[in-house]
Parts: sequence; structure tokens; C-alpha cells
Amino acid sequence: MLRRHLYRVCMWKGFVCGLMGFQLSCPCVNTEVTLEGEGCRTVPLSGHVGFDSLPDQLVNKSVNHGFCFNILCVGETGLGKSTLMDTLFNTKFEGDPASHSQPGVQLKSSTYDLQESNVNLKLTIVSTVGFGDQINKEDSYKPIVEFIDAQFEAYLQEELKIKRVLHNYHDTRIHACLYFIAPTGHSLKSLDLVTMKKLDSKVNIIPIIAKSDAISKSELTKFKIKITSELVSNGVQIYQFPTDDESVAEINGTMNAHLPFAVIGSTEELKIGNKMMKARQYPWGTVQVENEAHCDFVKLREMLIRVNMEDLREQTHTRHYELYRRCKLEEMGFKDTDPDSKPFSLQETYEAKRNEFLGELQKKEEAMRQMFVQRVKEKEAELKEAEKELHEKFDRLKKLHQDEKKKLEDKKKSLDDEVNAFKQRKTAAELLQSQAQQAGGSQTLKRDKERKN
Repeated sequence: MLRRHLYRVCMWKGFVCGLMGFQLSCPCVNTEVTLEGEGCRTVPLSGHVGFDSLPDQLVNKSVNHGFCFNILCVGETGLGKSTLMDTLFNTKFEGDPASHSQPGVQLKSSTYDLQESNVNLKLTIVSTVGFGDQINKEDSYKPIVEFIDAQFEAYLQEELKIKRVLHNYHDTRIHACLYFIAPTGHSLKSLDLVTMKKLDSKVNIIPIIAKSDAISKSELTKFKIKITSELVSNGVQIYQFPTDDESVAEINGTMNAHLPFAVIGSTEELKIGNKMMKARQYPWGTVQVENEAHCDFVKLREMLIRVNMEDLREQTHTRHYELYRRCKLEEMGFKDTDPDSKPFSLQETYEAKRNEFLGELQKKEEAMRQMFVQRVKEKEAELKEAEKELHEKFDRLKKLHQDEKKKLEDKKKSLDDEVNAFKQRKTAAELLQSQAQQAGGSQTLKRDKERKN
């Protein structure tokens, strides 16, 4: 893989041939590289200079820095995504089994540091928890698309910083998407087609048939043909292993015809013959994971890890990320050329965008001011109307109070008159009663005297 990486660096990026157009021999491709153009000429060397060690320097630097690789596993719960990852990297990654009761799709990211020989790999595995478990699956793809875009956006923001640290930046952009297809043996589900269609412009999709030992060989062959036909008819672009590199063109061309891979995962080792091999034990027999007659696990491992890992990383950066970056910069107003096909100045573009932004800001500020003034006027009118209503209500209540007070005073006067008349009658009655008592007393005395006489 390192040799192939050096080949790409030397042939495509012009890493070595950028040194003044000197003619040199690159040991990684065993060919002469010459840069020819205006103001550049080829000159012979009279002796050894030493810049032929640049590929070795690049290898050493890359090995010391380490590599990163990010895998997105998309598929319904229970298709063996975690088991396949454990089998691919020959280890046991931490993780709890997901349930089928998730309210929505959640993406869970886990990063691990792996080392093989003297090569360090920072591996990130992103799983889609709850994918396909909901009754309404219409928006199941949205969290996945948003996650991928978020990683692109984070890298773009790092690129746009004044002080960039891309050499130490943990690149979380998804390099490969393993799409797990349920082994139904019939056709792709609408959820699978919609999701892959939404993802094909953002990530390298490698479709795989999970738990392929659930269907027979003949059904599996027909299923592969059916899947390929449906992907083509629906315009889904899956990742094609590159054939432009002569060193891997033959094997990649052959493997492209085997897509989608039918895989089986297992971390259990069984003794088969005199060897311990990864396999799955069934009552009817044993399925060997690394036996190409049983499944395509070896093909997947070869293509994903041992042959095309660097190309997946490169395709992510040069194709998917560049597409996202271009769209984002165009949204911000940046372009490569003006209407006259002249190169755009970054400063002029920035100033134009800044002036446009300030103009829009002033318009929004004026609109907000006008709106504020209008609302103040409306509020003042409402308050005046409310004040008028309060005054009218106060006047009504005041008049009502005065009327009630007058009625009460009149009633009080009437009651006072009645009380005075009652008192007068009472006094007269008491006087009459007193006179009557006195008259009765005198008559009694007179009768008593008459009796004595």
C-alpha cells in the first residue's frame, strides 16, 4: 500500500518532478519523470545528487505520523455489523448490542488506536444505531447525511482558519461506507435504495450482503444480479475499485464484478483439520469465514484494507470533500472566475461579499428600525385608546357614585324624618299614658275616701 501511495504521489501530485524539472529516476515506479513546459528544460546530471531519497523520506514521515481510516457501517439492527468489524480487524471492539426500540436513528462513533508491525492506524467506526427500526422510515437517512456533512464542515472550518494545524488534525471524514443489505434473496428494500441514493455523492459506498449463509448459492447469485440491476436502474453510484493503477488494475477489475460482496462474520475459532480457523458452526455443517468458496469475506478484506485503503482516503478528499467544499464556497460567494472568465481575486471577492453583507445588514437594520417605530406608534395608539376608555369608565363610575350617594342621602333624610315623627308620636303617647295613670290614681283615692266615710 505504501508503494502504491508513493506511485500516486510521484505521478499525480508532481511531488518529485516539481524540483526545477530535473530528470530523475523514481524508485517506487522505476520510470523517469520530467516536467516540461514554458521556461522549463531538462538537463542531465553529471553525478548523484540525492533527491532520489524523497520517496523514502515520505515513507518515513508517513509511518512516523501514522494513518487514519474512518468506516461508516449502515444497516438494520441485527445484521452483524459489529461482528464483521471485529472479524475484519482481528480484534474485539468494545460495544453493547443495540436494541430495536430506538425512537430514531443515532450515530455512534468509536475511535481506536491499532498497530501492525511499525504502522499505526487511528481507526474510527461509526455505527447507525436504530436504523430501519422505526415504523416510519421516511427520514431515516437524514441523520446519516447530517453526520457526514458535519465532518466535512469541521474539516473545512479547520482549513479556513488563519492558524491551521491540519498536520495534527484528527480527520473524521468518512472514507468508506459499508452498506449492509439484509439477505432476503428477493430485492433491495426502498429504504436501502433511498439511503444509498442520498449518500452516493458524499461517501464511498461498498454494498455487502450480510449473513450470506442464510440463503443458498443459487439464490445468492440471483440476488447479486438483482441488486446490481436495481442500483443501476435507480442511478445509485457505488464505489468502483480503481483500475488506472497497473499494479492493481487486474485484481480491482475482477473484484468490481463480484460486487456486492456476500460476507459472513465470526470471531469464534474452530479447529478444522489441523488448523484453527474463524468459522460458524451449524447443525448441518461449518461455514468458514476465510474460505472464498463459502463467502466473499477475504475479497472484502483485500479490497478494503490491503489494496484500496489509500484510494478510499484519496477519493474522499479529492471527490466528495471537494464537492462539498466547492458548494459551500459558492454559497459564500467565492468563484474561480468572473463573467469575463478572468481569475477572481480573493481579496476582491472578500471585499465584495463584505460590502454586500454590510448593505444587507444596513437594510435589515433600517427595516428593524421602521418596524420598531411602527410598533411604538401602534402601542402609543393602543395606550391612548385604553386611557380614553379608562377616563370614560371613571366618569361613568363617578356619576353612578354621585347618583347612588344622592339616593342614599335622600333615603337617609326620609328615614330621619320618619324617626323624628316616630319619636314625637312616642312622646305624645307616653304623655297621654302618664296623664291617664294620674287620672286613674286620683279616682282610686277618691273612692277609698268615700268607703271610709
